[in-house]
Amino acid sequence: MTDIKQLNYQQLGEGEHIVLIHGLFGSLENLNMVAKSLSQEYCVTSIDVRNHGNSFHQQGMDYQVLAQDVINLLDHLSIEKGYILGHSMGGKIAMKIALSFPERINKLIIADIAPVKYPSHHLSIIEGLQAIDLTQVHKRKDADIQLAKYVEDSGVRQFLLRNLAQDKQGVFKLKCNLHNIEQGYQQIMQNVYDQTDLTFNGETLFIKGGNSDYILPEHQSTITMLFPKAKAKVIQGAGHWLHAEKTVAFNKIVISFLKSK
Repeated sequence: MTDIKQLNYQQLGEGEHIVLIHGLFGSLENLNMVAKSLSQEYCVTSIDVRNHGNSFHQQGMDYQVLAQDVINLLDHLSIEKGYILGHSMGGKIAMKIALSFPERINKLIIADIAPVKYPSHHLSIIEGLQAIDLTQVHKRKDADIQLAKYVEDSGVRQFLLRNLAQDKQGVFKLKCNLHNIEQGYQQIMQNVYDQTDLTFNGETLFIKGGNSDYILPEHQSTITMLFPKAKAKVIQGAGHWLHAEKTVAFNKIVISFLKSK
């Protein structure tokens, strides 16, 4: 029997368990301000998804595999049951865990994503990251200039360039495994449910950024079918990165939902 690879994680605080799962091209650091707030009352486990952050690199990005990675870590940490919060791709992973392993979840929180298939809208990002000539990167600004040819939004570029890290020789490398992400990209854009999944009958909250188009009215029937107890909150003035743009409002909504009976 081969050893099961474990995801990289950080834990903060004490109390009931809550697991935080980041989105595509991200890392556990993306949810630091959420983790810090929650850790005052909960034991927060923030994870790096496979091929992201400091987690292992391995092919396969379908949601059953990604959900199993998280379950393996929960088993390793002896966490039988907890709350789960996921943003974007991490929200899809959280939904898959809820549908496949409902007994492991108390309540589910999904930040700005629906359980549906999305069009391929990250291709220029993948192309841009692949095009960065790391031999010509001596500081982050060098990579930013190269990436700007493919990604106009400076905020998105800064988010993506958090993947840059220097090795012991001071050479810049990308922490995320671009090859594996590109190979699994069509899996990442798929819906999260199949015939083997159960309905998740636990308390579920979808939090939408008011300026984001990731959750749309036409997604409601699918959400209700899979998550009959789903409720929704909208944070006005926030986009897809709602937890970073409106941190105080986001954390308030999350804590209120966790404490609600």
